Amino acid sequence: MANNSDLTAQRKRIDEIDQKILDLLKERNHVSRDVIEYKIENQLPVFVAAREEEKTERFRDMARKRDLDPDWAEDFLRMIMSASRATQSTNTFPRATDEPKKILFVGGEGGMGALYRQVAEQSGHTTYSIDKGNWYELEEIAPALDLVIVTVPINVTISVIERLGGRLSDHTILADFTSNKSEPLKVMMNAHCGPVVGLHPMHGPDVPNLSKQLMVFCDGRSPEKSQWFKEQCRLWGMRIIDAEPDNHDHVMNLVQGLRHFVALLHGSFMKDFNLNPHEMLEYSSPVYRAELMMTGRIFAQDAELYADIVFANKERRELLVQFFNHHKSLIEMVEKDDKRGFVKEFEAVTDYFGRFATQALKESGYLINRLADRFS
Repeated sequence: MANNSDLTAQRKRIDEIDQKILDLLKERNHVSRDVIEYKIENQLPVFVAAREEEKTERFRDMARKRDLDPDWAEDFLRMIMSASRATQSTNTFPRATDEPKKILFVGGEGGMGALYRQVAEQSGHTTYSIDKGNWYELEEIAPALDLVIVTVPINVTISVIERLGGRLSDHTILADFTSNKSEPLKVMMNAHCGPVVGLHPMHGPDVPNLSKQLMVFCDGRSPEKSQWFKEQCRLWGMRIIDAEPDNHDHVMNLVQGLRHFVALLHGSFMKDFNLNPHEMLEYSSPVYRAELMMTGRIFAQDAELYADIVFANKERRELLVQFFNHHKSLIEMVEKDDKRGFVKEFEAVTDYFGRFATQALKESGYLINRLADRFS
């Protein structure tokens, strides 16, 4: 009768192959560092989408020729390339300008301010930070500043911008990092006569690096003056979107305000009905595990921050009221045991989503399978 000892030779060979893979990855990492140094010297971006896609497609072809799963091979390659970009983030970045810029982060000790201060310094720029305790330093450094970014909580952003009014030089770019753009842009335009731009980094302060992260630019005044910062974001490997402030805010009402409140509904219901997340996890499918983790992620963060996001403006609050009114009409299906009505509404939404539903099925399936493989 066969037993595990019969596999000793094969397992030893697999261990040897695994060691060779790690040795090759180490060698690749050394070569990647040479690439990074070249990029820095020649002011080239960390992430080049076309190069990565070309590389990925070639790798998939090579995998097919070796009878390997091309999807698995692509995942493997993307993890390697992601690790290479992460290595870059611990060193230096190429700079978008010949001479270093002087950048002030108002609220620079907070999560987002500290993150962007770090990458700006790694790019050779000179950075400053002002918070409640050292506001008096602004008068001394203001004349030389090229860019001021307000990175404070939403609920004090307007008052901080107004406090900056009349204190900056005409050549200084004034910007903000809030997830609302219309009102802060108007206030910045009134408070400062120089260049103005609204910025929204679509990520949190806990990202390992800025590569592939999204930065939204909303023009305020003299957009050509802030072009260098847009290029700097590209050199950090970020994706750039230019947006109209009103359209940006309308979309964010759904993307942020509604989504975060739905998470509160989910978590609050679990609390009131004593649905312990650890117990639910034991019985959850990979799909619900992913949903539960996204809900739990929010409650591991600051309540004031999410309250500011959810109640950020009147339009967002009105959308939430409409959301609950819509729920009332759907509740009738449950009360009347109206399965036919449920199916009708479900199919109507299916028609509305169209081809996006197929895309969602594919992408969510990928996430769910990887999550299950890693954490089950």
